[in-house]
Amino acid sequence: MTRVHVAGIPVETTETATVLDAIRAAGLDLPTLCHDERLTPRGSCRICLVRADGRVTAACTTPLREGMTIDPRDAAARETARGALELIVSELPARALDRPAPHSELVRACAQMGVRDTDFHGTEHAGRGVDDSHPYITLDRDLCIACGRCVAMCAEVQGSFVLELSGRGFDTVVAPGDGGPWAQSACVSCGSCVDTCPTGALSDTRAAGRAETATTTTTCGYCGVGCALDVHTDNAGVVSVTPTHGAPVNRGHACVKGRFAHGFLRSGDRLTQPLIRSAGRGSPLRPATWEEALTLVAAELTRIRDAHGGQAIGMICSARATNEENYLAQKFARTMLRTNNIDNCSRLCHAPTAAGLGASFGFAGGTNSFDDLDRADCILLVGANPTEAHPVVGSRIMARVTAGARLLVVDPRRTALAEVADVHLRGRPGSNVAVFNGLARVLLEEGYADRAYLEARTTGLAELEAVLHDHNPERVGEIAGIPADSVRAAARLFGRAAHPVIVYGLGVTEHLHGTDGVRTLANLALLRGTVGTPDGCGVLPLRGQNNVQGASDMGALPDVLPGYQKVAEAAVRERFSHAWGVPVPERPGLRIPAMFGAALTGDLRALYVIGEDLLTSDPDAGHVRAALAACEFVISQDIFLSRTAEAADVVFPAAAFLEKDGTFVNFERRFQRVRAAVAPPPGVRSDFDILHALITAMGGDPGFPDPAGAMSECARLTPVFGGISHGRLDAEGSLQWPCPDRGHPGTPTLYLEGFATVDRRAALAARPYLPPGETPDAEYPFVLVTGRRLAHYNTGSMTRRTPNAELLPAETLDLAPGDAAALGLSEGDPVEIRSRRGHLVLPARPTAEVAPGQLFTAFHFPEAPTNELTSRHTDEITDCPEYKVTAVALRRA
Repeated sequence: MTRVHVAGIPVETTETATVLDAIRAAGLDLPTLCHDERLTPRGSCRICLVRADGRVTAACTTPLREGMTIDPRDAAARETARGALELIVSELPARALDRPAPHSELVRACAQMGVRDTDFHGTEHAGRGVDDSHPYITLDRDLCIACGRCVAMCAEVQGSFVLELSGRGFDTVVAPGDGGPWAQSACVSCGSCVDTCPTGALSDTRAAGRAETATTTTTCGYCGVGCALDVHTDNAGVVSVTPTHGAPVNRGHACVKGRFAHGFLRSGDRLTQPLIRSAGRGSPLRPATWEEALTLVAAELTRIRDAHGGQAIGMICSARATNEENYLAQKFARTMLRTNNIDNCSRLCHAPTAAGLGASFGFAGGTNSFDDLDRADCILLVGANPTEAHPVVGSRIMARVTAGARLLVVDPRRTALAEVADVHLRGRPGSNVAVFNGLARVLLEEGYADRAYLEARTTGLAELEAVLHDHNPERVGEIAGIPADSVRAAARLFGRAAHPVIVYGLGVTEHLHGTDGVRTLANLALLRGTVGTPDGCGVLPLRGQNNVQGASDMGALPDVLPGYQKVAEAAVRERFSHAWGVPVPERPGLRIPAMFGAALTGDLRALYVIGEDLLTSDPDAGHVRAALAACEFVISQDIFLSRTAEAADVVFPAAAFLEKDGTFVNFERRFQRVRAAVAPPPGVRSDFDILHALITAMGGDPGFPDPAGAMSECARLTPVFGGISHGRLDAEGSLQWPCPDRGHPGTPTLYLEGFATVDRRAALAARPYLPPGETPDAEYPFVLVTGRRLAHYNTGSMTRRTPNAELLPAETLDLAPGDAAALGLSEGDPVEIRSRRGHLVLPARPTAEVAPGQLFTAFHFPEAPTNELTSRHTDEITDCPEYKVTAVALRRA
């Protein structure tokens, strides 16, 4: 620590602190214009001048020295700073000082330093123009002071390097690097430039002319990163959203979805009242009262349960719903419907993560905190494209690479991060296990494995070495289509690193052998001894939806109760049965794919779906459509009338994440609060309130009146969540489970005192490579990989109802330029994609991002129903669909 005196106040700060840090630590305010705590200090505006140890200096760039004396009110320093501010103001139009102070650091600085007029008479740059081409960001060039903060944010925080200061002297102004309109640049629309701009030269287009009257801090409801957001509102609704500064996950950063894509709340096609079919499945949906709809659902579910048993009803929870809503949903299924037929969409994405990490280490979650990425010197990124699917993570990885960390990418696509990787292992889709085994063999053969760690803390090494005998780099190269030398090079970089981290996504899990992929990937962390050690950076799975971790944590699964307590264990059932007053069914329930099969055989007669559009997101949509049609009764609970809701017998209108209260759990096991920033439209209820009312309508007792009560009950019954409550989260911000009691600080790093297995050791997995469920042949010679695009989210139900649709208005089929040429296809030409299950037509997009013989598309648009093509092949252990390997044929449409 460094001890200094600021205006006579003793202050202790870190050794790397600056004079400005010390002044703020003393509780004093000092104006700045070029400074942002998220950026490297610049010291260019000179309005933070102070006297330190007798010298006038810029506070933001001057490092502290032990015993330093700092006078932030020194008259000479402040007069010079005032002159610098006057000079800046002299170059601006008068309207620069007319902006509300909350939106302009310049206005606040002028007020604090008493600058109203100026003795300088510079050239007022009026008429340089406004660029309003972008749907979210407006550039008023006349207000730009060339401070460079936006350029630094784009480079240092976002990692996009899109902006630059253009022009010379007084004509310098920020501009996209290509010099064209903002909307046509490579800008990723994260809004960081808007957030940091001190004058309003860059502003949020949608917030123009509105002044917020309240601010609510909540957690983003898009991907599973868990960014904290400040939602600014007025009487008409959301004015703007900004990332929360100092938040543990996003640290004042956000992406285009979290920051800007909130307009769907006001969409004219929001569901605002229940819909029912009065005369059965053939009749149209019609508006109904809540009492009418709840009475109908209660009666039908009771009838089917009493006539056919709880096994005749299935319930699919939502990874977009809160923990408390998912907890209540699984409690409803087990107590009122008397079934364990409850699942959630983690079945379609990260079920292999829960199974694989659980089998290897003990817990069904990532091993470390996101903060550990800051000290990683080697990042192994596998089957993930975080710059598009998890942009805040992608930016942090790019920042580490810029700082010198080595990057290894395993992915069939040439993603933005693959472009900057030290080694890109561009294996064939479905070859993951072979690649991971090849890396493991090199680690062991060349002495990079931590033998002492393996001996003390793992089991299964001999069995693993036996399997690896058949996975030398040459054979792996043949299987995966990558050079053997590249496998060796990647293994050596990973092996030499002091603090390697593994980050992976759906490209590992959504395979026929997805769980094997997770386990063989976990082997690499164990071989290096980086799990359960203070210096280890561990394994971080990137979760797709905002609460896919939490939905499973809450027991919305057919074989476990909250906290992954097994239904099959009598003592566990007894504890929950005693608390709930109803016996928990002994038999594990059906997974989502099995529910569809049971519907087609007549064994499943009713299906309750919360917040999922099964006909768009699940594989082999024709099979799903037939299953829904076979059910006697289908309930859909959603924000909009989705394709699944159109096939339902009753539709409940549900609230969105900005309209509800509760918690989410992100990809690093972090519980964070969700708070309602606005009220839902009249007639709309939260998922919690709908389920609460339905339990009452069926004659049951929910057991608690509100989400806080649900979390309290869950914590009492679930040891790993025992210390988590809404009150504590409100006071402390966030907690990472396990957190067993109120005095426990949470667990950023797992397994420091042993693995959560019976013998307290991690289990190495001996898994050989096995081929995917589908492979190309003469009839279907291409392999289709599905994934996500930056501007949209999941089925697109929210983002397509915002100006994000201007950023990406339609889906494309990405294919290699050589393949496009062979088919006579140019950019935008219609191409028919055909699989063994269906077909669709998309515009072609030739790109080197895709390898020859491979294709890529997403599933965000209803007019591009990608899952009409994908197969019913699923992971052999978890039933997760094989979305990443579909054999297809192409022809010009």
